[in-house]
Amino acid sequence: MQYNHLSIEEREKIQELLWQKKSIRYIAEELRRSPSSISREIKKNNPQQKKRYTPRLANERALKKRSCRGQSKLEKDVVLRNYVTTHLKIGWSPEQIAATAPSGISHEAIYQYVYAQVHRNGYGYTKPNKEDLRSYLARRKKRRTPQGLRRSHRILKGPLPSIDERPEIVDLRTEVGHWEDDLVVSRESSDNLKTINERVSGVVFISKVPDGTAAVGDEAVTRRLKTIPTPFRKTLTRDRGSENVKYEKLAQELNIQVFFAHPYSSWERGSNENLNGLIRRFFPKKTDFRLVTDAEIQRVEYLLNSRPRKRLGWKTPYQVFYEMTGVALQH
Repeated sequence: MQYNHLSIEEREKIQELLWQKKSIRYIAEELRRSPSSISREIKKNNPQQKKRYTPRLANERALKKRSCRGQSKLEKDVVLRNYVTTHLKIGWSPEQIAATAPSGISHEAIYQYVYAQVHRNGYGYTKPNKEDLRSYLARRKKRRTPQGLRRSHRILKGPLPSIDERPEIVDLRTEVGHWEDDLVVSRESSDNLKTINERVSGVVFISKVPDGTAAVGDEAVTRRLKTIPTPFRKTLTRDRGSENVKYEKLAQELNIQVFFAHPYSSWERGSNENLNGLIRRFFPKKTDFRLVTDAEIQRVEYLLNSRPRKRLGWKTPYQVFYEMTGVALQH
């Protein structure tokens, strides 16, 4: 049987009969409604004192609730919506936001909300009074399509220490001290970013370098890793780009073993590849790094190290590194 919502006239009748101290069953018979419907109506709109039931307010609440039907949780919950948008804008992923949100929501619901702001699920233009949040997602795709692989740069072959010779414990991710590095470049700038990450904790270091030469890049890596106690500098894995092959001096100064991934095998340094993708969210391609200040780079480094990670049980890289080494990197 189809249910018909109470009208304003019926709600006024409820108020009148309550004033007369009539029972719920009597009111239900008068309105030809079920007692349970009348009871719910009164409790929803005045659970403490039945005689203060106000039909106008009850009707307004009902209409507002009806108008929200079909809306997502994010559209209805202002606090949750602000939490999601704020954390998207500081680089958190939908999964990280969903895991820490003040009220329950899935990461898929966040993705759907982001793309719902644009007509034709991402194919059209931004809807009126809506905000396009796609640029804050990891890959900044206009539509939800698979992400392709990054184009390779110049690869060198030769008798370099191979990743095949690297201790097997590195793959287990059970001890801190195994690092990866790479270079983030821009066609618009001679300056680049040298990135370093620790495989277990996920701690990252980002440094601006004036060019892509091996000497400059290795100096940045040496400077940053020298701040780490020797027991937690065990291995460094890098690709075979020309900026990485002069590694002997770096290995000696840091007392660290250096290994090289196979040509065209970016997945062998998956953590660093993922890190560079996250950095691109803050500094998109064609960014002129000459215009990026050291303070801005430090801010991005802090945001990446202080955000919760799923694989870390929603702890931050700073927390995990400290728990496993006793070394506090957060200043």
